[in-house]
Amino acid sequence: MTDRKVLVDKSRSGKVRPWRERKLENLQYGDYLQILNYKKAHRVKECGEVLRFVEDEQGHKKLAQTWFCHSRLCPLCNWRRAMKQSNQLTQILAEAVKQRKTGRFLFLTLTVENTTGEQLKSELRQMGRAIAKIFQYKKVAKNLLGYVRSTEVTVNHEVDQPMYHHHMHVLLFMKSSYFAGTDNYISQAEWTGYWQRAMKLTYMPVVNVEAVKPNVNRHKNSLLASAQETAKYQVKSKDILTHNPEQDLQVIDDLEQALAGSRQISYGGLLKEIRKQLQLEDVENGDLINTDSDDQKVDQVVREIIAKWDYQRKNYFV
Repeated sequence: MTDRKVLVDKSRSGKVRPWRERKLENLQYGDYLQILNYKKAHRVKECGEVLRFVEDEQGHKKLAQTWFCHSRLCPLCNWRRAMKQSNQLTQILAEAVKQRKTGRFLFLTLTVENTTGEQLKSELRQMGRAIAKIFQYKKVAKNLLGYVRSTEVTVNHEVDQPMYHHHMHVLLFMKSSYFAGTDNYISQAEWTGYWQRAMKLTYMPVVNVEAVKPNVNRHKNSLLASAQETAKYQVKSKDILTHNPEQDLQVIDDLEQALAGSRQISYGGLLKEIRKQLQLEDVENGDLINTDSDDQKVDQVVREIIAKWDYQRKNYFV
């Protein structure tokens, strides 16, 4: 045992991939599921237990085989899922720009007031119905080429009972005519009114809309930044693993119930068509080993590496 080395898996840019951190979070999540009597607890804890990599002469590794549990809140699976969704979305957007060079992008964030764990599932369903309605409104429909939308849930722990801030990120691909005159252009106030109407809210919700520049840098309002925001984690580990076991258990139970059977990310219009054209795999239920990332490609394979999780020493060893 003593001659085994700690796994070091770096990206091409030299960034260490967080296998150990995610596995530790995964085990804590699995422990909580066990306490809550979820049958999948044992399965979750076995997620990513043994990793098989292929490596090239330069030491670049690519994950070749492991077993992922695919649980919605699993930190290991979420990390891989977000990576894959971001890479797929980047491919789709690049193709959309090629096919419709004059198209313009908008990044829309739609929020509502915080809700309780009991109401979260029905609130998320209502949001899904409401955004579908907005896409049918005349002024939106005549300008819309395609969209991708995702839901995010954050947790307010500063109250007696956890409250949930559920909101939606929508990346809209619009015709260039959207910016040509008031017959087409939709102001922030109009977007807010649409969301209030579609959600049947008695208050004025917070809605943010920004034009997105189709460059590839990482500036806040760039297309790449918007893609990463849309494809990021639905629930961050720090919201379910806070070192307050009583509250963590409540939050995990609430989220397991609310998110069961839901989809985090969905496409429509031209972006949905391009997704089919590119024959991209379904991320929700598909393979999390291959994340469609150039960063994870290796040149000619010269060796295989097996890394196993050591429960005593709390790390992966090769």
